Amino acid sequence: MIARYLAIFLLCLLGSELAAQPPAAKNINLVSDVWEEYTQADGSGLAWDILRAVYEPVGVKLNIQTMPYTRSIGLVQRGEADAWVGSYLNEVQQGVFYPHWYYDADQITALSTLNTPVPTIQTISQYRLVWVRGYAYQQYLPNLTRFREVQRRKGILEMLDFGRADFYIDARTEIEQLLMTAADPAHYRMTSLTRLPIYLGFADNPRGHELANLFDQRMQKLVKNGSLKPIFKRWKQPYPFD
Repeated sequence: MIARYLAIFLLCLLGSELAAQPPAAKNINLVSDVWEEYTQADGSGLAWDILRAVYEPVGVKLNIQTMPYTRSIGLVQRGEADAWVGSYLNEVQQGVFYPHWYYDADQITALSTLNTPVPTIQTISQYRLVWVRGYAYQQYLPNLTRFREVQRRKGILEMLDFGRADFYIDARTEIEQLLMTAADPAHYRMTSLTRLPIYLGFADNPRGHELANLFDQRMQKLVKNGSLKPIFKRWKQPYPFD
């Protein structure tokens, strides 16, 4: 009986020592499009600050690379980067791995001219929609059939002005940035539709799984102790874990 308890004690001790070991990876290679005050090319922004708080205290350095969104996904799928920033859950089905935890949330918003009816999440499918290629909002908004994708945001306001689309769908922060380029922002209306959690999409390989598991462990701790709240406050963004 004593020998049995001793064996259990040793197993528990070994397990605690393994749990305390630092991660094998010493860096994480992250790719992202440039979003102002979120993932800027110089390494500043809300998302970069969150991910530094996740990884750097446990000895994993962020290596940041900037490129268009769809190219970022391709790098991760080929295993040439560890994760890309700004994905919705299961947005990409092949060659990627999603963690349990998200790190932020987007307020998905419809932009239109003032003479367009106010939409709801139930009625938005009745209209002609447009969004930037790669965001796959048809997976998250119900019953969408009338939509098109464009390569970039330039020209969106003209599409709405000339009636070539009824609504532009994007995260609210992106739409606010777009309206800063408008000659008359008061000519347009923003309507909130839904809220979507934002994830890292990891490479589906052993290194990606290790980094994703570490991400989940750290997010669990940081959300529980409230360490991320000052970061969101500093960037004047709503805290997504209340």
